[in-house]
Amino acid sequence: MLKVEAIIRQEKLDDVKFALAKEGIMGLTVYPVRGRGRQKGYILNFRGREVRVDLLPKLKVELVIRDGELDKVIKIIRERAFTGEVGDGKIFVSPIQDIIRIRTGERGEEAI
Repeated sequence: MLKVEAIIRQEKLDDVKFALAKEGIMGLTVYPVRGRGRQKGYILNFRGREVRVDLLPKLKVELVIRDGELDKVIKIIRERAFTGEVGDGKIFVSPIQDIIRIRTGERGEEAI
């Protein structure tokens, strides 16, 4: 089992979410996050002063999948979150040791 974490643009969430659901991958968690990278941010003029905004709003999408689904999930996220501009995001993959469904006590892949 693997945990996939993707940092994406906010406006791309629905595209990613619906494409994953179409492939039968329903469970995901979404967090609003702020960060910076090569996109660098922008400068605002606020009350006559320049204010640098370099922590930009993004979304973090987390999902746990079976090992065999990884290539499909990465392809979906890359295709649906892509704009071609700096700041499209990143995908991180980590192994998951175990999962336990609280309601039933199911473990492992049965709990996904």
